[in-house]
Amino acid sequence: MLAVFSGEVVEVPAELVAAGSRTPSPKTKASELVARFLGTAEPALSMQLADLGHLAYSHANQALLRPRSFAAKDDIFCLFEGVLDNLGRLSQQYGLSKGANEVVLVIEAYKTLRDRAPYPASFMLSQLAGSYAFVLFDKSTDTLLVASDPEGKVPLFWGITADGCVAFSDDIDMLKGSCGKSLAPFPQGCFYSNALGVGGLKCYENPKNKVTAVPAEEEEICGATFKVITKSVWCFLKKNSVSYVSSSSESELRRSCNI
Repeated sequence: MLAVFSGEVVEVPAELVAAGSRTPSPKTKASELVARFLGTAEPALSMQLADLGHLAYSHANQALLRPRSFAAKDDIFCLFEGVLDNLGRLSQQYGLSKGANEVVLVIEAYKTLRDRAPYPASFMLSQLAGSYAFVLFDKSTDTLLVASDPEGKVPLFWGITADGCVAFSDDIDMLKGSCGKSLAPFPQGCFYSNALGVGGLKCYENPKNKVTAVPAEEEEICGATFKVITKSVWCFLKKNSVSYVSSSSESELRRSCNI
């Protein structure tokens, strides 16, 4: 699957910009990335979201236990890959029919979060049990919500194209050819939103823990790796004198880790 959004929707992650600048490599524009995806994943479904973004997916080379699906309802568009182990219970909770699939469930859960629920996005996402990654875009509010399961069983990557768009895909080779080293695995157990009171990348399993980026070695494919900074991770990074791509100060990291 592939989702590409302009800078009007996604604030370009500074860590990925820094990673790409540190080790420059060839990039292509977002339109070329979409064209390459459609040309190599036939037959594919593609949807243009005006000048804001582009969504595309295909069942080609789909893993048996990681089916891809797409749905649109009330100007909400969602790409979903994987399965939810508690789909039946959640469908009942959200008043859906027994035939509802994962992508429909995610849209309904998001609508409840947006319109009625007093709980944060992390609460909604923590209810999802299974192997999954999804990209949801609400055109009525220009809201983006991207999430990955806690164990990272469904691969998801994000990167920056030559014209400054942010792209998400389960295919690292697809992004590698367009994003250069401005590329990273999307961190497991985390979500990104440009709204919902979030404004960036957060860990929904441990919302108080900060997510930051560690620069990769020169020979690695990705330019950075995002990590949830727990006390043990902080101690490891300090012990090994790992520098940060993130602009977060040491005092901020200490507070977020309760050190």
